Amino acid sequence: MFAQDKLDLILRRYDELGEKLSSGADGQTFVALSRERATLDDVVAAIIAWRGAQREVDDLAALAADPALDAEMRALAEAEVAPAQEKLAATEQALRLALLPKDEADEKGVILEVRAGTGGDEAALFAGDLFRAYQKYAALQGWRVELVSESPGALGGYKEIVAEIVGRGVYGRLKFESGVHRVQRVPATETQGRIHTSAATVAVLPQAEEVDIDIDDKDLQIETMRAGGAGGQHVNKTESAIRITHLPSGIVVMMQEERSQHRNRAKAMGVLRSRLYDAERQRLDRERSDDRKQQVGSGDRSERIRTYNFPQGRVTDHRINLTLYKLDRVMEGEMDELIEALITDHQQKLLAQGEG
Repeated sequence: MFAQDKLDLILRRYDELGEKLSSGADGQTFVALSRERATLDDVVAAIIAWRGAQREVDDLAALAADPALDAEMRALAEAEVAPAQEKLAATEQALRLALLPKDEADEKGVILEVRAGTGGDEAALFAGDLFRAYQKYAALQGWRVELVSESPGALGGYKEIVAEIVGRGVYGRLKFESGVHRVQRVPATETQGRIHTSAATVAVLPQAEEVDIDIDDKDLQIETMRAGGAGGQHVNKTESAIRITHLPSGIVVMMQEERSQHRNRAKAMGVLRSRLYDAERQRLDRERSDDRKQQVGSGDRSERIRTYNFPQGRVTDHRINLTLYKLDRVMEGEMDELIEALITDHQQKLLAQGEG
């Protein structure tokens, strides 16, 4: 059962945050307080629901055992006990899930990076199909997708495409997509009808804000150049392209999508900030746990996580041994069944570890 003093502490903190916000906190303090309170919304609702269900069960039990009541009233109370106990069990499970450790990045938007892997032109085509599936999923969720950079493949698709997905809870739903996605299908260029296997890699990075990670200007090497177009032609005659090197980490970000140097620099800094934030989170995760394999979404992007078999209309997630014969719907952005299964599996593993 739950420690009542722990639940009381959460409720007091929630009220305290509400009072501080109402008192006129401003700037970064207001942002920090709002974020903390938002992370408690679900757990506070779960506490209130569980305590209400507990009171209902206790009240009905007391009525059923009250000798002062007539037999008919006691019978009515007894009939209500079982449904009330079922409700209590449901609210108890919901509270257990709500008390699991929260990933502070779950509510953030993301930087989505999709790259062609092994398989040449077919891998680039699949990378394009995969990116469009995420675009469609984002549209179904009401999220906004903004292209950051792209490198088209020779026959279509992308060698690499990077986009920003903005909305509430984006990272929490997409974070398990990081890894190697394998495709089995007959390429349009295949004359013998043979099935080819190729792959694309996906990286989902939580979108970092300035408040999340501080970058010292003296750690940056910033170079400007003319943006190059197809065939070596220049897109424009001004030095609008930007390459930023973060010297301590060696991370390099190149941006030339915009005609404005200022906008290219802003986009490049956004990607750099998210990559540094992601690297720091992974470092901290490794320190907290030597055995990363026990966690879904460990961040190991070298591991094959999913196979898309077009001849069979099958998609299989290897981490949870889930196979769905609705590949056409998944590629149209209907990914909730996959994503919910991954989230549920992750929660069950946390519960099994006795966390929360």
